[in-house]
Amino acid sequence: MDKAYNPQAIEQETYKKWEDNDYFSPKGGSKDNDDSYCIMIPPPNVTGSLHMGHAFQHTIMDALTRYNRMKGKNTLWQPGSDHAGIATQMVVERLLDREGKTRHDLGREAFVDRIWDWKEESGGTITKQMRRMGDSCDWSREAFTMDDDLSEAVLETFVRLHEEGLIYRGDRLVNWDPKLLTAVSDLEVESHEENGHLWHMRYPLSDGSGHIIIATTRPETMLGDSAVAVHPDDERYQHQIGKTIDLPLTGRQIPIIADDYVEKDFGSGCVKITPAHDFNDYEMGQRHNLEMINILTPTAQINDNAPEAYRGLDRYEARKKIVEDFEALGLMEKIEPHKLKVPRGDRSGVVIEPYLTPQWYVKIAPLAEPALKAVKDGDIKFVPENWSNTYYHWMENIQDWCISRQLWWGHQIPAWYDNKGEVYVGRSEEEVREKYNLGDIELRRDEDVLDTWFSSALWPFATLGWPEETSELETFLPTSVLVTGFDIIFFWVARMIMMGLKFTGKIPFKEIYITGLIRDEQGQKMSKSKGNVLDPIDIIDGIELETLVEKRTTGMMNPKAAEKIAKRTRKQFPDGIEAYGTDAMRFTFCAMASTSRDINFDLNRVEGYRNFCNKIWNAARYVLMNTEEQDTGLTNKDMEFSLADRWIKSELQKTISEYDKAIETYRFDIAANVLYDFTWNTYCDWYLELSKPVLYSDEYAEAAKRGTRNTLVSVLDSLMRLLHPFMPFITEEIWQKVAPLAGTFDSERPSIMLQDFPQEDSNLVDAQAKQDIEWLKKIIVGVRNIRGEMNIAPGKPLDVMFRNGSDSDKERLDSNKTFLSKLAKLESIKWLEAGDEAPMSATALAGNMEILIPMAGLIDVEQELARLDKESEKLEKDLQRISGKLNNSNFTDKAPQAVVEKEQAKLAEVESTLKKIEKQRQQLKSL
Repeated sequence: MDKAYNPQAIEQETYKKWEDNDYFSPKGGSKDNDDSYCIMIPPPNVTGSLHMGHAFQHTIMDALTRYNRMKGKNTLWQPGSDHAGIATQMVVERLLDREGKTRHDLGREAFVDRIWDWKEESGGTITKQMRRMGDSCDWSREAFTMDDDLSEAVLETFVRLHEEGLIYRGDRLVNWDPKLLTAVSDLEVESHEENGHLWHMRYPLSDGSGHIIIATTRPETMLGDSAVAVHPDDERYQHQIGKTIDLPLTGRQIPIIADDYVEKDFGSGCVKITPAHDFNDYEMGQRHNLEMINILTPTAQINDNAPEAYRGLDRYEARKKIVEDFEALGLMEKIEPHKLKVPRGDRSGVVIEPYLTPQWYVKIAPLAEPALKAVKDGDIKFVPENWSNTYYHWMENIQDWCISRQLWWGHQIPAWYDNKGEVYVGRSEEEVREKYNLGDIELRRDEDVLDTWFSSALWPFATLGWPEETSELETFLPTSVLVTGFDIIFFWVARMIMMGLKFTGKIPFKEIYITGLIRDEQGQKMSKSKGNVLDPIDIIDGIELETLVEKRTTGMMNPKAAEKIAKRTRKQFPDGIEAYGTDAMRFTFCAMASTSRDINFDLNRVEGYRNFCNKIWNAARYVLMNTEEQDTGLTNKDMEFSLADRWIKSELQKTISEYDKAIETYRFDIAANVLYDFTWNTYCDWYLELSKPVLYSDEYAEAAKRGTRNTLVSVLDSLMRLLHPFMPFITEEIWQKVAPLAGTFDSERPSIMLQDFPQEDSNLVDAQAKQDIEWLKKIIVGVRNIRGEMNIAPGKPLDVMFRNGSDSDKERLDSNKTFLSKLAKLESIKWLEAGDEAPMSATALAGNMEILIPMAGLIDVEQELARLDKESEKLEKDLQRISGKLNNSNFTDKAPQAVVEKEQAKLAEVESTLKKIEKQRQQLKSL
């Protein structure tokens, strides 16, 4: 092995070997679903590259896949990507805009061809990233939501649902983007608080008896009012229910109605009802059979349904004119500032309008009922379980699903219209003509495409061959687990459950593991506008500072914002980002993956786990240097196992058990910490040191040395297999070298990923060995603590005495003198009997037994006291400075909480160190 761990030297070459040898594909076997393990990747959008959230979820999915593959399951991780409708179309439209063109200049067919070209480039970027992250998915089955076979599944789904009356076309309110000229989903709408106004307007009663005051944040929509509503129990207005008002500026009369939706205590208690431009008003309009008056064009200008004076005006120009006209008529009661949530398109940035337009819908209630039951009955389980409540809330209040989008990129709706506007649905125009006996009459295909989530809803079974009855469907459906974020439980998860049950009769997955979000180290959401985005490949390979700055600021329209981001980036990464390698990044994700909690991603953690990789590498080098070309018990079975050998094997069994339990409950953080603690503390820091006296001392026979060599390689072999799901590259590299020495290399399964996962062996659990080693560790740590406290050089041999010990202490001391002498660097060991006097000594305790180290000649007491005084003086100054800062209200009240907490932690550390120094001073004075 190379002296230093270099991930760049091994990772890509290793992955190529895995892929070239087809190690990622299912290995067949039983078609019994219980013998299979399948994960469907949430298909990333082909709109660029994978971000840290993808890297996190892919790490979790790959860890589960590798773990279950090694557990002997017939394992499939299905890869693929989503065409991402509006997002992808916008990217390509922006590229065209740079050429001074629009999609209309190209025409639909040529524009779609351009998107396909771009998709090949973007999709290639994503798959390269996935390979760099070690994703062991079956690339031979890579799918895209607009592949021919998946498009056929979409077509079949639409036609069948339409034939059953579950898809219909109708006029309903949608989120409308006036810039992109399409309906958008709730997920594509971002609502943020903005400063606005509340206009209080007078609506005159038709009988001349006065007026009613309504308050609105959107005065322009009054042109489409159909009623004024009050609460039925509001005594102020009960006598006016049923009357009409003269709607100003329009020449129309509208009724005063009563509805429980109205809040009596908000504003005047009267609300204007505009069914065609407000979702709540739409529902009320349905209940009271109110007229639906659409007063906007698709571009959010006033249309011909409004009075002539306002036609053609932009919505905000119309707002201004309507306010002026109300004021001129003396009908404006007052205008006051008002903060309100404004819905904007997440891509266009413009204010979204609730808009009445003909669209295609899925009648959702019949599909939702069995999907709700599947979770309530426990057929599908959320992890953590509390997310099921979110699912229930959405599903119990579900509305019909608008599935049409006014785009060119996507699955075009399979519907045709004749000249009379009659609509016909079929799998093709030929089928439509034949089915409805239309002959040669002219037909026009619906230009709309389907919502991206419609095709995504079919992902778990369409990728397995549906609507054909394939062996893959039988083997892998239901899939094992879906790994996803909470933000798409309704948009994607619920719809997959509905469609899966409807078309296959099976649930799409047995469990849903909801991950948290990846945030920056301050807990802020990562976004390009904040300039805090990290590319997983930059963490793997490293990136120079100026390249990172350019990457974060390129394409930003606001020069000041770009300058601010550049300045922050240079301050945060003055030397750029180091190359940490894939394994360190993956282990960081696993170690921080506590159930459903957001992760504040800190590069210091990645650096810590790169050091962990170095620790593993160096441990493997030590093992190989002491076992290569040596007998490790493969040819000569005559072996004796030392106390340390028996102990490490016992600890390994506990580690396997704890790891398995953690993975089964999706506690990757616990599993990672169990492995880290065993590897670093138990195996490297203790067992490898305990192996040296056996290997390097003449006191041990060859059978004992053989036993220790056997233990070194067998435990390292098991440890590499335990770590493999989290750290695939370094474990493969080491395993290839250690497996032949451990006798586990198999030419039929020549990769660690094809090996069996370690199983707990209760016969190797040795409680006595654990107790004996814990006793030994207490003594060694006690001696080391005395060295540290008394500033005695680590390599200086010491005399040690023991007092007040039990008979078992004495037996253990006799049995383990070699271990103690070597690891604690002892020159002599003496047992003091009752009544024996001890010289002036530094003391530590191991249970009730005293560990005594005579101080005579070891240190210069005066010199050591002077050193401690100097250190104490420096700490006292630090104490005063930090205390002064924390006692200053200007600091504690104004500084961020994290900064205050950091200072408090410093104070506690200084106080603790001062106490230790005082203890050392007293010990020295006693000498």
